[in-house]
Amino acid sequence: MSNNIVAIVGRPNVGKSTLFNRLIQRREAIVDSVSGVTRDRNYGKSEWNGKEFSVIDTGGYVRGSDDVFEGEIRKQVELAIDEADVIIFVVDVEEGITPMDETVAKLLRKVTKPVLLAVNKVDNAMREKDAIEFYNLGLGDYFTFASISGSGTGDLLDALIEAFPEKPEVEVKEDLPRFAVVGRPNAGKSSFINALIGKDRYIVTDIAGTTRDAIDTKFDRFGFEFNLVDTAGIRRKAKVKEDLEFYSVMRSVRAIEHADICILVIDATRGFEGQDQSIFWLAEKNRKGVVILVNKWDLVEKDTMSTRDYEEKIKKELMPFTDVPILFVSALTKQRLLKALEATVQVYENRKQRIATSKFNEYMLKVIEAYPPPATKGKYVKIKYCMQLPTQTPQFVFFANMPQYVKEPYKRYLENKIREKWDFAGVPIDIYIREK
Repeated sequence: MSNNIVAIVGRPNVGKSTLFNRLIQRREAIVDSVSGVTRDRNYGKSEWNGKEFSVIDTGGYVRGSDDVFEGEIRKQVELAIDEADVIIFVVDVEEGITPMDETVAKLLRKVTKPVLLAVNKVDNAMREKDAIEFYNLGLGDYFTFASISGSGTGDLLDALIEAFPEKPEVEVKEDLPRFAVVGRPNAGKSSFINALIGKDRYIVTDIAGTTRDAIDTKFDRFGFEFNLVDTAGIRRKAKVKEDLEFYSVMRSVRAIEHADICILVIDATRGFEGQDQSIFWLAEKNRKGVVILVNKWDLVEKDTMSTRDYEEKIKKELMPFTDVPILFVSALTKQRLLKALEATVQVYENRKQRIATSKFNEYMLKVIEAYPPPATKGKYVKIKYCMQLPTQTPQFVFFANMPQYVKEPYKRYLENKIREKWDFAGVPIDIYIREK
C-alpha cells in the first residue's frame, strides 16, 4: 500500500513531465499509472527498491502571461508543500537559475519537508560543472540527471526513498471497513459527513490514519459500523482556488488508496463533470468499490423521468464499468442518507464475497459452451476450468489452450455474465486468461 506522495514541481519546460514519463516507463519501478487523472495531470503508482509511492506531475497547467505563470506556479508549489511527503524540484542546467526558479526555491526553503533539487539535462562533464550554480538556490545538495536518457535517475530515486518520513503503523483493534468520502470541492462532502455524524458528533474515537491527512472517524449508528475517511475540511484551503482541479484530486489520492469503498459525492446542479470522472477512474484503477451519490437533488427541477435520465447520462460516461450504484440524495434535508449507507455496505460485502470453485465452474462453463471465444485464424479456443483467485478484490482466472487469442470483448462478455449471476455492483472485476 502506498503511504507516500511525491510531487514533481518547477517552472514550465524544465522536464518535469519527461521525468515523470521516464519513471512510469521503467519496468522495474512502476506498478501502475494513470494518464490524465485530472484534465492535464499525471498520476502514477511507483515502486523503487521495494518501496511503493505515488508520483504526481504538477506540470502543464500554467499558461498565459509571465505574471499568470508565476501566480499559477506559486499555487502548484504551495499545494505540493501542503499535500506531498517529498518534493522533487526540477531545474534546467541549460538556462541556469531563473527568477521563477528563485521564486519556487524561496517557498521551498520555508518548509520542513524533504526537498530534492534535481538539475535536469546534465548529460556531460561540462554540464556537471555548470550545475554547481544551483547551490545558490539555498536548498543544499542537488542531484544531476538527464530525463531523456535516464542518466542519474537511479541516484535520485535512491535519495527519494531515503527521504520518506517514517510512518509508524497505527494499530486499529476493530477490523472495520474504511469508506472514503471523495469528490471535488463544494460537492457537499462536508455536509454529507456532518449529516451522518449529526450535531452531537456520534464519534466513538478518532484514529489518526496511516497518512497524515486521512482521519478515520469510527461510525456506529443506525446499525452500521465502519471507519469513515474524511477528505473534506481536513486541510485548509488557503490560497487554493476551487477551479484548481488538482487540489481535490491530490487529496483524493491518499484517501482512495487507503479505503475499501469510495463514496463519490457529486453536485446535482453541476452534473457529472470531468473532475468527477477523474476521481471515479482513480478509484476504479485502484480496484476500490464505488458508490456515487448525486447530492443537492432537492435543488434540481424534476419530472418523472429526471432520475432515470440523469442516471443514464452518468453511466454513459462510466462505460464500460456501468454496474455502479447511483443514489440521489440531499445532505441538507437528509434525504436517502440511510439508503446511501445501505448501498455502501452492500458494495463492501460484494467486494469481499467468495464464489465456490465448483459453483463457479458449473455456471460459467455452460455460459462459455453456449457462446465460446471466436475462432482466430482457424484456431478454436477451449476453456475447461475457471476459478476465483484468493485476492482482496474480485479476480477470476480462466484456463484456456490458447489464451493469447481471447480478446478484450470476450473478457467483457465473461465479466457481464459473472455480474448477471452474482452481485458485484460497484466493484471492479479483473478477468485473466491463462494457459491450462
